[in-house]
Amino acid sequence: MSPGTTRWLKVPVFLLCLVPAGILLLEAFGVAGLSLGANPVEALIHSLGTWSLNFLLITLAVTPLRRLTGQAWLLRFRRMFGLFAFFYLLLHFLAYAGVDQRFALGYILEDIAERPFITLGFAAFLMLIPLAATSTRGMIRRLGPRWKQLHRLVYPAAILGVWHYYWLVKADVLQPLIYAALLILLLALRLRKPTPKRVRNRSLT
Repeated sequence: MSPGTTRWLKVPVFLLCLVPAGILLLEAFGVAGLSLGANPVEALIHSLGTWSLNFLLITLAVTPLRRLTGQAWLLRFRRMFGLFAFFYLLLHFLAYAGVDQRFALGYILEDIAERPFITLGFAAFLMLIPLAATSTRGMIRRLGPRWKQLHRLVYPAAILGVWHYYWLVKADVLQPLIYAALLILLLALRLRKPTPKRVRNRSLT
């Protein structure tokens, strides 16, 4: 796919990435009969966190998909998906800190210190902040090889995010276990080095 085509494709993909936020906004204001349910604050926080995990896994899936399909143009969407993962995570944190805790810093710090699942989630949030801040081309040029080293924080951040989700739900752990299985698969695919073509050809003779 040509760079020009990919550039135009980014617009509908960007708008699709905003759809979950739009639906949550309509639900929050009760538009068109939509609703967040009996506990709207909890539903809002949970939905934003889930979408952050979704986009984080989508981001991690780009490289394995490129290797499996040979479609290098997929890499041009990786940064967008990563930034949307941070966008939904930021909204998730703001919904917790602002809507749920009314920005009461003392209670927020107490939760982070005393509730392990919040500790894990906040740690993942902190790890993704420098990744989002250094996602521009200018920062990539400035940091050079250090940029790749810094952006490896996405792996522990994803692990902590899934772990946070697992400890949050307590009883019905099926969905977080599905996320954990997908994450393990994606990490295994990413860490597996592609076999050089000449080695493969030699093994077939």
